[in-house]
Amino acid sequence: MEAIWTSGVAVAGTLIGVVVTHFFQLDAARRGERFARSEALWQERIATYSAFAAAAEEYRRGQAERWYGRQQDPQGEAFLRARDEAHRLRTVARQVLYRVDLVTEDTEVVRAAKHAYDRTRDMSTAGDQAGHDALDTLARQAIEDFVARASPLIR
Repeated sequence: MEAIWTSGVAVAGTLIGVVVTHFFQLDAARRGERFARSEALWQERIATYSAFAAAAEEYRRGQAERWYGRQQDPQGEAFLRARDEAHRLRTVARQVLYRVDLVTEDTEVVRAAKHAYDRTRDMSTAGDQAGHDALDTLARQAIEDFVARASPLIR
């Protein structure tokens, strides 16, 4: 009879061990999945935030060329090329802005990105050199503010 009890305890112990091991492995798998997802999101944020800053800077450069081209000859070929390039760069910046919105939960980061985009867009509206310089400074500062706001999310 004692052998039956010993066998029963051994079987019960084995079953309990299997169940406990299963739950520990399931928990470890879930933690691994969360870590992998978190790592992928971190990588995507780094890529997206740096891509937006680069696109905004390129757009800012394009807007400056557009403005200077208009000042030299509003009907000239150089201005028309610069205007078309600025439109292309605006589209690129807008596309990356959408990505920022998609990968970010922090509304202040999205707001900073939209502000940088808007300040850069406004550069072409300056009436004179002083106005252009002021708008260029505002755009550059807005881009830097975006980087400062987004960087804690990727550190």
